[in-house]
Amino acid sequence: MGQTSLHESIKQWYSKPGDQLEVWVDGYIIDIVSGELLIEVQTGNFSSIKGKIRDLIRNHLVRVVHPVVINKWIIRLDSNGEKISQRKSPKKGRLEEIFLELVYIPHIWRSPNLSLEVLLIYAEELLIDDGKGSWRRKYWSVHDRRLLKIIDKKIFRRTTDFLGLLSENLPKNFTSNNIAETSGINLNIARKMAYTLRKMGLIEDIGKQDRATLYTLSKNIDKP
Repeated sequence: MGQTSLHESIKQWYSKPGDQLEVWVDGYIIDIVSGELLIEVQTGNFSSIKGKIRDLIRNHLVRVVHPVVINKWIIRLDSNGEKISQRKSPKKGRLEEIFLELVYIPHIWRSPNLSLEVLLIYAEELLIDDGKGSWRRKYWSVHDRRLLKIIDKKIFRRTTDFLGLLSENLPKNFTSNNIAETSGINLNIARKMAYTLRKMGLIEDIGKQDRATLYTLSKNIDKP
């Protein structure tokens, strides 16, 4: 699936008078050029923009804008595109889910030219019964994703800002399990969080606790 309505809606919401949309810069199409700032709206996987961002931050200020869905409504369409049903997903998103994407490109966030803005949103997902989708969705395809509401946003301007997503109740020396327990997130996200923060140079591996890797805050955690 290519770009969805969600991508276009965020781009239009984020841009302001005087901004340029869909502009070529250094061989890449940029969603929004706002003065000296290049803004990339990325609603999909961060691995697909790894090379693009790495190249652009050499000479430009770049901001990646990414939505995290806090509440989602699922709309099912038949093969003709007619609505069959609508329901609210029981799953609620969390800001910490950004690490599911950051894990793909942890190193480049050390650049002072790169920042991240996470939008916490309500959205709806349209599924169509075409037999071509994932088996996890029983072969229903994602037809579109639509923005319903932006409820909050969080900007990470410096690498150290990501440490704010660790719980204040985290022990001085901690494991991924400690991150999960103190933040109320699942272990999969906690492990990706630990991996990413370590690659960012924010935490360091100091050994083992039983069979789990033990971490602590790095002594030098400022951006170069």
